[in-house]
Amino acid sequence: QVQLVESGGGLVQPGGSLRLSCTTSGSIFSLSLMNWYRQAPGKQRELVASITGGGNINYADSVKGRFTISRDNAKNAVYLQMNSLKPEDTAVYYCNINPPLGPTSWGQGTQVTVSS
Repeated sequence: QVQLVESGGGLVQPGGSLRLSCTTSGSIFSLSLMNWYRQAPGKQRELVASITGGGNINYADSVKGRFTISRDNAKNAVYLQMNSLKPEDTAVYYCNINPPLGPTSWGQGTQVTVSS
């Protein structure tokens, strides 16, 4: 199973920005669909953004225009740039990899708290 390591969470004021990073090892990264999910207290985990190996991107409506997902296949890394953060963005954010073969894997999660 692929291991994912996330970083970049923290406490930020409304309107602020954070950049999440997720790195992994292995040769399958460039072929894999990469996702960022989040889970707020008492809520179901939801898909925030996804990017295919070819660079096709999708966003949840709630983050369109504010969040940007990107990937660097040379570094086996995927990023989530989060701007104009709102209190409702507060959640644990998880990186997820879907390789073309083999099981999906999850990172350990990183807490993002948006509060004044």
